[in-house]
Amino acid sequence: MAVSETTSRPVKGTLGKYFDEPGMDDTLRHYDSRFFKGVVEPADRVESLTDMIRAYLQFFHENGLETWIAHGTLLGWWWNGKILPWDWDLDTQVSSNTLVYLGEYLNQTVYNYTGSKPGSRRKRQYLLDVNPASQDRHRGDGQNVIDARWTDISNGIYTDITGISELNYDTEPGVLSDKNFHQYREADIYPLRQSICEGVPASIPFNYIGILAAEYGNASLWRITYENHSWNHELQKWGYIMAQFVAGGILIMVDKPHCLEE
Repeated sequence: MAVSETTSRPVKGTLGKYFDEPGMDDTLRHYDSRFFKGVVEPADRVESLTDMIRAYLQFFHENGLETWIAHGTLLGWWWNGKILPWDWDLDTQVSSNTLVYLGEYLNQTVYNYTGSKPGSRRKRQYLLDVNPASQDRHRGDGQNVIDARWTDISNGIYTDITGISELNYDTEPGVLSDKNFHQYREADIYPLRQSICEGVPASIPFNYIGILAAEYGNASLWRITYENHSWNHELQKWGYIMAQFVAGGILIMVDKPHCLEE
């Protein structure tokens, strides 16, 4: 069961960077400072991200709003319809019109969600927080390239939401851009394809192969070892490489399926 409600949480000032993280290294920059209580253990992080994408997609579906998964979240979907187990956050995109609607009607909504992991059923709350600078579609000084976030209030882990729009319709018609140097042809995005991500309906960019290859390189679509994980073709999932050692001049990798089970 999921319930939406609005909150009187004060909105931060619009000067300077809107979203604030507790640090800038690869770990701390993936948390919202307001809700950060410490670094989440890997297994708990994966469970948090899994619940987060399910709740996010459910919320948008309930409100009749268009969104699609992007960047690393899209890459994880390409491999097995799941998030990448080494990912720290999630990424989604919306149209500029949807972004305006979120800011005007749903900003500061708190969404109550019950986790779907068997034996857990953890109660979670997510804050939809729209950046006041989201309607400025230019990069500026780069501090506000993220237009909105969907944040787990219990730990500060978040989903980055970015809008894309046709910024230069006179000189670059049909080219859609966010504020962080990502550009797409309109035909790369639309019509959106319908698929499943982490067990719930999700929209996917039309030319997902081309988008992923352009952003991450062709090797991202076939490379089977990355970030201390290896791809298990039989199980159709990424396994964590626990140890590496040399026996008789041969490198041996010992791995196990990731600890988060269905």
